[in-house]
Amino acid sequence: MEVSGSFRRILVLAFCVAGIWSAYIYQGILQEAVSTKRFGPDTERFQHLAFLNLAQSVVCLLWSFIMIKIWSDGSSGGAPWWSYWSAGITNTIGPAMGIEALKYISYPAQVLAKSSKMIPVMLMGTLVYGIRYTFPEYVCTLLVAGGVSVFALAKTSSKTISKLAHPNAPLGYTLCFLNLAFDGFTNATQDSITARFPKTNAWNIMLGMNVWGTIYNMIFMFGWPTAMGYEAVQFCKRHPEAAWDIFLYCLCGAVGQNFIFLTISRFGSLANTTITTTRKFVSIVVSSLLTGNPLSTKQWASVSMVFSGLSYQIYLKYKKLQRIPRKKKTT
Repeated sequence: MEVSGSFRRILVLAFCVAGIWSAYIYQGILQEAVSTKRFGPDTERFQHLAFLNLAQSVVCLLWSFIMIKIWSDGSSGGAPWWSYWSAGITNTIGPAMGIEALKYISYPAQVLAKSSKMIPVMLMGTLVYGIRYTFPEYVCTLLVAGGVSVFALAKTSSKTISKLAHPNAPLGYTLCFLNLAFDGFTNATQDSITARFPKTNAWNIMLGMNVWGTIYNMIFMFGWPTAMGYEAVQFCKRHPEAAWDIFLYCLCGAVGQNFIFLTISRFGSLANTTITTTRKFVSIVVSSLLTGNPLSTKQWASVSMVFSGLSYQIYLKYKKLQRIPRKKKTT
C-alpha cells in the first residue's frame, strides 16, 4: 500500500516536471520566434513586444476566472481583487522590460540575466535592511554574478546578433535587471497580501494580478489614438501566423501556471524552484541547438557557473529545511 502511494507520488512529480518543462520551454521558443522572426513577403518584424504582456494578462485572467468557478468551494476570506493594484503596476512594467530586452540581447542571455534574481535581493537586504548572509550564500551569488558577467562580456556570434532588432547589450541587460527589481517588489507585495488574507489561494492571486495587469496594459496599449496597441493589432491582422504564435505563447503561460501551483501544493516551493531552475538551463540548450543561437566555449562555461550557483542555492535551502524538523524535536 505504501509502495503504491510512493509510486503514485513519483508519477505526479514526473507529470509536474513534464508539464512545467514543456509549457515554458515551448513558450520560450515562441517568445524568441515572435521577437526575431520576419513575417510576410515584406519581412516585417513584430516590434511591439509589450503587446505580449497584454495578451498574456487577458488569457491568464480568463483562465484563473474559469479555474475559480470550477474548483472554488464558494468560501470567502481571500484578498479582494482591488488589493493587488500596486503589485499590478510593477507586474506590468517588469515583464514588459524583460520582453523588450529581446530586441537588444539574445534569448539565452535574457534567461541567464533573469536567473540572477538573488543578486538584487541580497544587495537590497544588505544595504537597506542590514541583513547578514552566510558565506555559502555569498558564494552562490558570486558564481551567478560572475557567470552573467562573463556571458555578457564574451563575444556573441554574428549569426545571433543578425537576428536582433537593435543589438545593444548594455541596454538589454539593464532592462533585465530592472525587470528583476520590479519582480522583487511584486513578490514582496504578494507575500504581504497573503499574510493579511491567509485564505487567499493561488487562483485568487492570479485573478487579482491579471485584472490590474489587463487594465494597465489596456491603458498603455490603447489609451490614446497613436498608441502602439493599434499597430500591434493591425500587424496580427496582416500576419495571422504571428497572432497564432502570440496565442500559443499566452496559453503556454497559463498552462505552466497550473503545473506550478500543482507542484507547490503537492511538493512545496523547493521542488518547484528546482524544476524551474533546471528548465531555464534546458531552455538555453534548446535555444542554442534548435533556433540557431550558437554559444562560444566561454559562454557555455558562464552558463555552467550560473547554474552551479543556483544548484548550490537549492541545496542550501534543502539542508535548511531538513534542520527545521530536528529543531522541533529537540524543543
